[in-house]
Amino acid sequence: MVYGSWLMIMTQDERWNKRYQDVMDFMEENHRNPSRHRLEEHDMLNWVKSNRKKMNAGELLEPRLSRFKKLLELAEEYKRKNQYQ
Repeated sequence: MVYGSWLMIMTQDERWNKRYQDVMDFMEENHRNPSRHRLEEHDMLNWVKSNRKKMNAGELLEPRLSRFKKLLELAEEYKRKNQYQ
């Protein structure tokens, strides 16, 4: 099976939940957010950015909204701090 082909046989909610879980697992295992400097993490980063835009536009509805806010809370914990402050 080619990577990504599982996306075609899943519903939209199943795909969203899978991406959500992938990002949460990544952050919990690596204690950091997906990086824009690592190609293998771009899909996760783009998913987070896309959902943040939807949330800010009021287009992200429950139950996704509450779950995504939990993800953002975790992302805030792992946000880089300015070492010079």
